[in-house]
Amino acid sequence: MAMGQSQAKPIDVKSSINTVLKSYLDIKNALAADNSKAANDAAKNFTTALKAVPAGQMDDNQKKIWQQYAEKLRYDGEHIGESAEIAHQREHFGSLSSTLFTVLKAFKDNQLIVYRQYCPMAKKSWISESSAIKNPYLGKKMSDCGVTKETLKAAK
Repeated sequence: MAMGQSQAKPIDVKSSINTVLKSYLDIKNALAADNSKAANDAAKNFTTALKAVPAGQMDDNQKKIWQQYAEKLRYDGEHIGESAEIAHQREHFGSLSSTLFTVLKAFKDNQLIVYRQYCPMAKKSWISESSAIKNPYLGKKMSDCGVTKETLKAAK
């Protein structure tokens, strides 16, 4: 390989999981703003990011978790990306949120502190990059409805 030639850095598990998390947070923020089109676009980025996760580089525990949940993440991400109806997007977002939180908790690779927050009205959780509540299920109507249930510290 010639020096000075720029090589694309191979994507690793940690950075790919964080790309998935960032696109998830974009979906959450779009739904909190009642913007189904932005949620649609973010969900398409989410499913693209999922496909780039290098399962071959995972340790045995990560592989087991990934095999158990990757298809469910893809399914919910695709539904949010294909639907223009915000109620339908929010329905799949609930499942997407609990599945992704399980994966993040098992992988311990998140570069941000993330919060598992819960809406008692919708009876669903979501993941947030902020301790401030911005409810993706009720949107602008009741944006601050919810509580933080759990905090995942950033990976070292």
